[in-house]
Amino acid sequence: MGVWRQIEEYFYIKKRDPNAPDSQWMRYMHGINRISIFMFLLALIILVIKLFFIKHH
Repeated sequence: MGVWRQIEEYFYIKKRDPNAPDSQWMRYMHGINRISIFMFLLALIILVIKLFFIKHH
């Protein structure tokens, strides 16, 4: 499975593969991945704002 498809499934953009294995631990792992991707994107947005929009002395 491709990386982009997995990310789309994490954020509920694409439907999950019905043939994929399902267990409680997989759901935990996907939840943690979802949180980490969201935090990474938030950090990138903050860095871009600091670099381009906040004036330094």
